[in-house]
Formats: sequence, structure tokens, C-alpha cells
Amino acid sequence: MTNRKPARFLSLTLLAASVALPAMAQWNKLTVVQFDAPGAATVSSPACANVAGCGTVALANNDFGDIVGFYTDANIVSHGFLRAPDGHIISFDAPGAGRGAGLDQGTTAYGINDLGEIAGQVQDSNNVYHAFVRDPYGFFTTFEAAGAGTGAFQGTMAYDINLEGATAGVYIDGSNVYHGFARSRQGEIASFDPPGSVYTYPCEETCINFEGVITGFFQDASSAIHGFVRESNGKITTFDAPGAGTGANQVTIAASINPEGRIAGYFLDSSSVAHGFVRTLDGRFTTFDAPGASGPGTAAFSINSLGAVTGEFFDANNAMHGFSRSADGAIAAFNAPGAGTSAGQGTRPSTNNAEGAVAGWYVDANNLYHGFLWTP
Repeated sequence: MTNRKPARFLSLTLLAASVALPAMAQWNKLTVVQFDAPGAATVSSPACANVAGCGTVALANNDFGDIVGFYTDANIVSHGFLRAPDGHIISFDAPGAGRGAGLDQGTTAYGINDLGEIAGQVQDSNNVYHAFVRDPYGFFTTFEAAGAGTGAFQGTMAYDINLEGATAGVYIDGSNVYHGFARSRQGEIASFDPPGSVYTYPCEETCINFEGVITGFFQDASSAIHGFVRESNGKITTFDAPGAGTGANQVTIAASINPEGRIAGYFLDSSSVAHGFVRTLDGRFTTFDAPGASGPGTAAFSINSLGAVTGEFFDANNAMHGFSRSADGAIAAFNAPGAGTSAGQGTRPSTNNAEGAVAGWYVDANNLYHGFLWTP
């Protein structure tokens, strides 16, 4: 199994919600645009059980409506894509991308800023990860964090990029331990770990803001997971959402940070029920659940500059549904029209931009992945 998206796999494992969902999909069919990257796989495969899935996965959008992500081709090789606001899709591969059939090697684009600069990772033919930044003209800069391992499924992955061109991500050392890093536009790299961390994970797509503040989560020696926020001067503050369990396998996941320093994420309580949260710059929390959510609960994945949050919850069949929560707490649920309704299928948001537009993916009845754009 590759290490492409440990945080995302964790969220899907934790959330197996039982939700009474009203018949609300009909009104939003007109607001959802579905898309597939040219060359994307048209059928699912058992080999996709080891990756995020066969097809097209949208991971981030910027305030101009550009969307980035990756798709797998018929050989389960990953390629990055950039979708323009007019729907035109450009496919790209970072230098050194592996193309081993069935190995999920290749290119993944995780984040995009308003200048059109893209951050991501490339997995080479030896299954080693390398970070990249792609400029708006299609030129790549690849880089490694000091201390990154050079063995299979080790290396460097860039997840986030801000308007200043600073990136954040993880590197996996020679002992397969995860560490965070921050990289300036000039290429200076600082590695970091919160105190007591045995596994550090700056979160994906929208986890570094304009000021260079980074958020994410880490695991301690007792297997509890806590949130953190790292200031641009290197100071790290750790936190747990109110009501979060602190024992083994209890979780606070910081998943996104906006320009004001507000953080969105989710936590598991002592009964392993998940709830969404928003944390202000001064450390105050608001917790919430999608309407009707029960069982394992609600997860927030992204917060925009206006404080709107997007995320997912599950129904009684363990199918995924998206939600958007405004800054004043109003929640709207939505589904991609082609989304499947069985366990592990449905609609999964990734990020929301300043306009409130949500990009993500859905899984159809044949377990094939497709990108979507929901505009409120």
C-alpha cells in the first residue's frame, strides 16, 4: 500500500456515520458540476483498494475557481491535473514520475494558490516521494527536506502552498517516521515536530495561510492524536478540542486554516463519535454536527477566508454526503447527482474558496471516482 493520503484514509476510517438524511439531493442537482480528467480510468479495479481510488480526485480550489488534484489512468498510474474555471483540464506529470502499471506511481497535485502555483508530490520508479512546486507556466521545482529517507515509500511530500509561495508538508525519514516541514519561496526548509510527537502531519491542501502559519496534527507515544498550530517564527501550540478523548486512538484533527488563523477540523469524543469544530486565533472552540448526524458523526475539512466550512458526514448505509456551514452556523447538505448510495460511496468535499464554491470528489455506484464542483 502506498502512503499517498494517510490523513484522508484516517478520516474515512474514523467516520462510519449513521445519519438520517432527508430527501434533499434533488434541489442541489443544478448546482453540482461533475467532471473527469481526460485519460482518467473509466472502470474501477481491485488494485484501487490500495490507493485513494480509480478515477478523478479533486483536492483543492483557489479563489479564482481553479481546481487541482490527480487522476489514475487505465494502468493505475497517477497524473496531476489543473481544471480552469471554464472547465478546460490540463494534465501534467512532474519530472521523474514513475509509471509502473498497477503501482500507483506518478504525480499528485495537492494545493494551489491564487497565483496558479501548485504544490504536490511525485513518486518515482523506486516508489520514493519527492515534493514539487509547479509555476503557472508549467515549470517545475522539485525538492527534498533534509533528513528525508531514500527508500521505498519514504521521501518528501508538499501538501500546501500560500500566496507568498511558501509550502508545507511532510517528509518520511529512513526509519519511516513522519515529520513536518515549512519551505520558503527561496527554498529554505525548516523541519519541525510538536513536543512529544512520534508522527507529525501538517494537513493537506489548505493548511498554511498567508502569514505562514501551519496547522495539522500529531500522534504522541500513547497513540493519542492532537492538533497543532505552528507560527511563522517556529513557535508551536498544541491543542485538543473540548470533549475530545485523550486516550489511545482518541483524536483531534486540525484540517484547515484561513487567513485569520481560524482552524477547522474534527475530533473524536470518548465514545469515538466525531464532531466538527472551528477554533479561533485565541483558542476558542465552536463544535457542531451536521443535521441528523449520529453514530461516528461529522468531519470538517476546509475553512475559507469568510469562515465558511465544508466537510462530510455519512448516512445509515455509510454513504458519504457533503455539507457547507456558513460562518453563522447555518448548514446546507449536498450530493453529487451521480454519487453512489452504498457503503464507501457518495460525495466527499475537499476545499472551499472565498466564494463558497466547494471542490471534491464523489464515488459512483461502480466505485469509480469523479471530480465535482458545488456552487451554493
